[in-house]
Amino acid sequence: MHPVFALATPPAKSAICIFRVSGEGCLVGLSKIIKNKGFEPGRFHVRGFYNGDRLVDKAGLLVFKGPNSYTGEDSFEVYAHGSLAVMSSFVALFKGVGFDEAAGGEFTKRAFLNNKMSLNEAEALVDFIDATDDKEAVLSGSSLFGGLSSNISSFADEIDQIRVRVEAEIDFSDEGNEYMDEGLVDALVNLVNRFNSFISGCVNKNMFSQKNNVLLIGPVNSGKSSVFNRLLGFERAIVSNTPGTTRDIISSELFYESSVFSIQDSAGIRETDNKIEGAGIDLSLSQIKSADLVIGIFDLFDKTLIKNFKDLAKNTSFISVQNKTDVNKKNYKYFDCCVSAKTGDGFDDLKKLILSSFNKGVKKDDYKFMVRDRHNKLFQDVIKNLISAQKGLKENLSLDLVAEDLRLARSCLDELVGEKFSDSLLGDIFSSYCIGK
Repeated sequence: MHPVFALATPPAKSAICIFRVSGEGCLVGLSKIIKNKGFEPGRFHVRGFYNGDRLVDKAGLLVFKGPNSYTGEDSFEVYAHGSLAVMSSFVALFKGVGFDEAAGGEFTKRAFLNNKMSLNEAEALVDFIDATDDKEAVLSGSSLFGGLSSNISSFADEIDQIRVRVEAEIDFSDEGNEYMDEGLVDALVNLVNRFNSFISGCVNKNMFSQKNNVLLIGPVNSGKSSVFNRLLGFERAIVSNTPGTTRDIISSELFYESSVFSIQDSAGIRETDNKIEGAGIDLSLSQIKSADLVIGIFDLFDKTLIKNFKDLAKNTSFISVQNKTDVNKKNYKYFDCCVSAKTGDGFDDLKKLILSSFNKGVKKDDYKFMVRDRHNKLFQDVIKNLISAQKGLKENLSLDLVAEDLRLARSCLDELVGEKFSDSLLGDIFSSYCIGK
């Protein structure tokens, strides 16, 4: 395939930037831009890179000779100084020797096409890069580093062994050889049970990909914006004693113990004649429906007021928080948590409470692999076809039908790892990749 290049690090000022190049003939182009200084695959070099007679940069160089590379092709990486000017110069340099700019996921696509990884491992790579939770990284890593593929290969081999016996019975039963017995049915039943058990150890990516949405609500001047800022660790929302200061939804991300949450500050809820403030209040009320957790911020105990806010979030998890404990006595009897946005007191407890609210009923340790909707559909098709084959054997149906069911089950596993695929499927998968991977 034609040589392609891409920046493998973010296009921003940094200590170094890394370019990745791969494809047939790329090492010939490399020799031209380092003025034939030479290189040894698998060894790190420092070389001058030239555009004509102009020295672009002195940079690190690592060369890989195919098939011993990520893509399976001849390839190299350049570790240059991370200025935007240098990045631009290297782009011009590579284009000058005929390299094309790579599309997103091009390098991993080539790795798949050159049998360096299976299709499900290529999908897992995106999930591994996107991981924001340590357990998510472990689960996607288990899929990426071959654990899922190994299980699928083992089940595929078992299906093949059963297919061989069924098809041998079809082809050679008239020769007096018997390939069918009660053990074959038992083997198929056992396979179905173990495959179901395997599926139960796989969790869909969608369980992790959606951020946990947290909405702060409460009466005016209860200190929602101050709590919001304290949670984030910097001033994201404007804080004022004037009622109705916050008039729109303000959102930011909170990272805590390897988990990520989307925190939203909302307008204080009260009766008002101000149209702009009223619009903000209406928006706050509408956001409650889409929140995964609502935190009510109050400064003093008012049983009726707290109940009214709980009722607004009756279909959503709700935490009541007393703020301003630096001037008011803490009231743990009526609040789930007591904090002071001014001093920071109680915020570790609040963050732990937020984390525990999302972890209720979720036992991530029960899972071994992260999968996608595509995988789940194929898993269910495998089960459906195996059960159909099992039924055919028990009810003495045509062995041709049983063999076809087993073939279809095996075909689903082939599709999962990418032994069979369509161009449109590859387009869907690799379109989600970043440039340079």
